[in-house]
Amino acid sequence: MDEPAEIGRRVQRLRTERGLTQRQLAEPSYTAAYVSTLESGRVRPSETALRFLAGRLGTSYEELTTGRPAHLATELRLALTDAQRALATGSADEAAERYRRLLADAERHGLAAERAEALLGLGDCALETGDLADAGRHFTAAERLLAGEPLPRRARAVRGRAVAHLLAGELRYACYLLESAIDELTGSGLADPEALVMLYAAAIGPYIDMGAHARAAHAAELALALAPRVDDPALVAGMHRQVARTFLAEGRTADADASLAKAQAMYRQLRLGTDLAHCHWMRGYVKAQSGELDAAERELRTAREMLAARRAALYTAQVEVELADVLRRLGRYDEAAGLLSAVLDLDDGRGAVHAGGAHRLLGLIAEERGDAEAAEEHYVLALGLLERSGASGDLADLCRLLGDLLRRTGRVEAALDAYRTGLGHRAAPGTTTLGPAPAAPPFRTGGGGHPA
Repeated sequence: MDEPAEIGRRVQRLRTERGLTQRQLAEPSYTAAYVSTLESGRVRPSETALRFLAGRLGTSYEELTTGRPAHLATELRLALTDAQRALATGSADEAAERYRRLLADAERHGLAAERAEALLGLGDCALETGDLADAGRHFTAAERLLAGEPLPRRARAVRGRAVAHLLAGELRYACYLLESAIDELTGSGLADPEALVMLYAAAIGPYIDMGAHARAAHAAELALALAPRVDDPALVAGMHRQVARTFLAEGRTADADASLAKAQAMYRQLRLGTDLAHCHWMRGYVKAQSGELDAAERELRTAREMLAARRAALYTAQVEVELADVLRRLGRYDEAAGLLSAVLDLDDGRGAVHAGGAHRLLGLIAEERGDAEAAEEHYVLALGLLERSGASGDLADLCRLLGDLLRRTGRVEAALDAYRTGLGHRAAPGTTTLGPAPAAPPFRTGGGGHPA
């Protein structure tokens, strides 16, 4: 509620616009003197008085006390749901433009919850387009606005910040954010399945890049086991969205808000398609490590198609690195090199780990084709990218590859330097190990890994 002076000025403006005297406005419950005192800001009116005056002025209690037009918050939530739909099913750029307009509206009218929702949407758009600095700013601002809310309400902001740090190469901090949130959720009785799927799926990438493959596989299986608890939302969300429009047209604001809440929750679930694509990526990675290359290719292509359909260019490029490695191992060098070209368009602020992985694979392809000079060039470029990201497991392996290449070409001292560098990364305290794994969710699982 605004200050008495602001409310008084608003009452006076509305009364004058409607051609009412103070006495006409006041009767039969109040006096002209009371209205005069209220309009001058010398008294803080009660809720009862304001509701009476709002009725006499033909406006809502909310508009009289805050200056916001009637139904503004509900209309904003409807527009936010439309933006969520645009992001879930279409272009991130189009959705971002909508979110920017809605953020400005929410800020102008002091609507904190709607402002947080717009910031989360802008963060998601920025992640999909690879604007990591913008993504981090939006998620941080949203988390501040939601500081007093339960963790499931804040999980999207935490997950978004972690993914932005991951894609910028800050692997350990990404793991810390995600594991802390998972532990808080499971330890507080707030083990919301949607939040956990988001957090577990987001942890897969940093786990793999840090060499924690068993932990990555476990996170993927937990996410996929929880996924059946998150219903397919697309059709039902659209229905709730249209019902909300009907309610709003009829002036049934509370009913419209309830339908919008359901639609928004379901569009958020629809966005889990990106997270589930990461789980298929992890399955493909595991298959590749065990030598099941055909099965690995199928899983990775599934992940790539899911991400490409969502126009998630940055994530698609990351999966293409893993797919290119499988194709290389199958002897399909030209196809693998073609996939890697898209990844090399990422600058080191938007995908250092994956650009480094692309150069590593191109080095392997060049070496297997007998071009030692090109292989060395790619290995050195990969080394520079990975050193900035802290991907210690990949660094150690890369130093071994470079050392072997240098030794075979007769440069023994240079090879020894490369090996020493790799051993240093392997042995550096705190770089190849993580703390205890986060607790598993308190859901029993039945056969096949699905919740019982």
